[in-house]
Formats: sequence, structure tokens, C-alpha cells
Amino acid sequence: MTVRGERYGVLVVVLPSDLATPAVTEELADIAETLGHALRVADRHTDLYRRTRRANALSVPAEMQWGVLPGRACTGPEFDLHAYWEPSYTSGGHVLDWCATEDGLTLVVANGTGPDTPSALVSSLALNAIRNARRAGLDLVGQASLTDQALYGQHRGERSLSALLLSFARATGEVLVVDAGSPTVWRGRGAAAERIDLERQLPLGMFEDTVYVTQRLRVLPGDRLVFVACDRGEAPPDGGDTDLDRSVRRAIEGARQADCADAPRAVVRVLREEAPGGLPDDVLVLCLDWHGRGPAGPRADADGDRGGLPGPSAV
Repeated sequence: MTVRGERYGVLVVVLPSDLATPAVTEELADIAETLGHALRVADRHTDLYRRTRRANALSVPAEMQWGVLPGRACTGPEFDLHAYWEPSYTSGGHVLDWCATEDGLTLVVANGTGPDTPSALVSSLALNAIRNARRAGLDLVGQASLTDQALYGQHRGERSLSALLLSFARATGEVLVVDAGSPTVWRGRGAAAERIDLERQLPLGMFEDTVYVTQRLRVLPGDRLVFVACDRGEAPPDGGDTDLDRSVRRAIEGARQADCADAPRAVVRVLREEAPGGLPDDVLVLCLDWHGRGPAGPRADADGDRGGLPGPSAV
């Protein structure tokens, strides 16, 4: 049972052999989709389904994080987006958000600052500031600036957030990026994976009235972008390759044939086994598979505010 890529469970139906026909299977698939939407609506009004899905109790910071994040997946004709983070039951610092419109996809990924309650409060403030700016119609620079002001106004530079804000044009694959001291981003194209080097700017909330600028890149049909957010994922000062980078590259290349929904977990599994010094205590992996849109391809249903991405590509 899925809703726009978000997995809610599995519908199991035992049928006598004479009823196990393709037509009945197709009908059951429609029922499963309807049930998935019903569960999503019901989830806002009861704790029953969340309690059923949990094997253990969540920490308070993790409860705060799960309460504000949009989910773990989002799909459309042009893309598949899936996320996985550990530890799921005691995390609390990472920020993840998206907004899919008829013309664009806006994506935010931010490093956590720890699993404690203050980190969860920083993440919650940042996420709500970003959403407030986006829903007011501000562009990426405006979203970064408003969030920077909100964090600095509250913490006076004592707590900041390294974030990556991206806006994709669904028709062309053109991407605008604001890199505020961000998590790492990798591109899988063919069998190889390479780290995308972006011009890093100051983290959100570090200083007052920081000025942010956008960068440009382009994704092609078949590209896979993998975002890795963890405290040890920052680039070294000389721009060289760290031991962790090599582990991330092997993990991404090893998961290249995996479905987008399974790739983030596969990357985390390899990092747990191979990362020097072990897997960081708190890690978020986000996978975006870009399918693109043909010249006369379908236009996805709008979901939220409308937005576009004008201008030529650069990379």
C-alpha cells in the first residue's frame, strides 16, 4: 500500500485458485491504493497505526523529528525520491523536506547537530522557517535568508544548520542550488559515482544577515542523486577525498542496480560495514532518481503552490 511512493504496508489477501485471476489482482491493487490513502488520512486523527508500526518507543527528539518531516518518499512521472535515516528511534536533528508542484520540485536536506532535544528544536525551527518562506512565494535565496535570520535571532550564532536547498525544473532537469555548508551530494551516472563539488556558503544561522547566492547544475534522465547528511560528511579543506568519501562512493556504486526505494538503506548498510571508524551516530541518506520528461511528456498533477525554474543550464 503506497501513497505517492510512501510505503504504508502490505495488503495480504488469500484467494481460492479460481479467483486468482489478473482481473482480480488488478482490482486488489486499486483497493490497496485506496486503503493507503485512507490510512494516510486516518493517521492524522488517531495514534493506532503509528503505534502498530513501531517496534519500540521513540525518544522525544525522534518524536519531534517524525512529527515535522514530510515522510520518507515522494514520486512523480519525472522522479522517484526515497529517504532512510538511522537511528530511526532516537534521531532528532536531520532536516528533510520537499514540495512537488506541476512544474518543479523543491528539496531541502540538512545535517543534524545531534540527537538531543535542543538539536530537534533547531531543526524544527529551521524547517518551519523554510516552509513559511516557500509558501510565501520566496525563491531559494529568500528561503535560505529567512531561515538564517530565524535561527540567528533565536540562537545568536551559537547553533547553526548546514543545509542544501534545491529547486528542480521538472520539464528540463535544470537545478538551482543554495549550498549553506551542506551535506554531501553525489551523482550516479552510468556505473560510476562522483561527488558534486558546490561552492559552500555559510551555514544557516551562523552570522547575522548572511547573503546567499544560487548555483546551477543539470540532471539528465537516468541520473541518480544521493545525499548523505552526517556530522562526518563535510568536505576536507583542500577538497580532497576522505576515507569516508571512498566508502560512500563504493556504497553508491554498489547500490546502483537497487530500486530507488531500497537504495538509501543499501547505502547505509555498506557504510555501517566499511566506513572508517564506523557509521556516524546519526545519518540520513536520500536518493533521487531522475527520469525526466519528454518533449510531449505528461504533466504531473499539481500539489501545492505553483513554481517554475527559468533560465539556461550551466553544468
